[in-house]
Amino acid sequence: MKLRSLTLHRLRMPLVSPFTTSFGTEEDKYVLLLEGSFETDRGRITGWGECVAMELPLYSAEYVDGAAEVIERWLAPTLFAADDLTAETVGELLEPVVGHPMAKAAVEMAVLDAQLRAAGVSFARYLGVTRTAVPSGVSVGIQSSVDTLLEVVGGYIDEGYARIKLKIEPGTDIAPVEAVRREFGDDLLLQVDANAAYSLSDAPLLRRLDEFGLLLIEQPLAESDLRQHAELAEQLSTPICLDESITSAQVAADAIALGAASVINIKPGRVGGYLEARRIHDLARANGVAVWCGGMLETGIGRAANAALAGLPGFTLPGDISGSKRFYDLDITAETVMSDGEVAIPEGPGFGVEVDPQILSRFSVGEHTVTG
Repeated sequence: MKLRSLTLHRLRMPLVSPFTTSFGTEEDKYVLLLEGSFETDRGRITGWGECVAMELPLYSAEYVDGAAEVIERWLAPTLFAADDLTAETVGELLEPVVGHPMAKAAVEMAVLDAQLRAAGVSFARYLGVTRTAVPSGVSVGIQSSVDTLLEVVGGYIDEGYARIKLKIEPGTDIAPVEAVRREFGDDLLLQVDANAAYSLSDAPLLRRLDEFGLLLIEQPLAESDLRQHAELAEQLSTPICLDESITSAQVAADAIALGAASVINIKPGRVGGYLEARRIHDLARANGVAVWCGGMLETGIGRAANAALAGLPGFTLPGDISGSKRFYDLDITAETVMSDGEVAIPEGPGFGVEVDPQILSRFSVGEHTVTG
């Protein structure tokens, strides 16, 4: 394939309700989408990518406007220069640019979507996935009160979600978890996500979570603290899951070797793309480490791709692959529907979803096209 043009779409999509974590509160999602036009043996093909960076550099060093500049100034020119572009070569081509995995993941995604559309192959088939649906979990942000939390969680349980994840931070941890467990019983699949809000000195507090029979505690300590996560794991019976710490297959291998994680949350955008995400899956599976697919408030494009990825056999825990209505009243693709605790894996070519140009225009706050 040959990349001929790349359009960077910036959108601002209102969330159905504010989403609060230890990093802050989002009331809308500032989105960067890539629309690539590729010359192929089947003529011009469009491929879509989605950058999961947030508006501000609080979750990671990357942020939307910075990622857009990196893509336009350095990543796109490299891809324009390639005469036989494939998704499998994107990582190698972009390796000279240090860091910026979310920006790199977005361009790899656009190439992959176009490549699969040109071949008439779905992403699930490309991965070798045989499942038709994956279990759907939901992530619940920090609420203003325990009563509100119970109401929100109850609503998601009534909708049929297979697993509940509670965001926690110091001061908003033991009481909400205890209340949810007491209200909804021991059979509820329940886990918590700290988003790196604690330190190793908080081990006695975190140990109090052991009594609630949680599936896992996600990223309790800072991103760089692999050794301290390993020390914490020895003090807790609740399994430790790493999220922000896992930025590549190499880091995942180190974490497993150190005993820092018995579960890994794989977010394709965070690790540099879906191909690296598959490598992490394969590594974890070979070492008996469970994985699940995390979410970053993706639109229908990223949501569809995540569903296919989560169909791989090592994804043994429900991921954050919720229906579109969890975050957006109106998505830019056909609604992702959660039914009976599952989300269907798209079967169409590429990621299997189509962008609605009218909805794209409705949420647009700017677009810019670059050419080779």
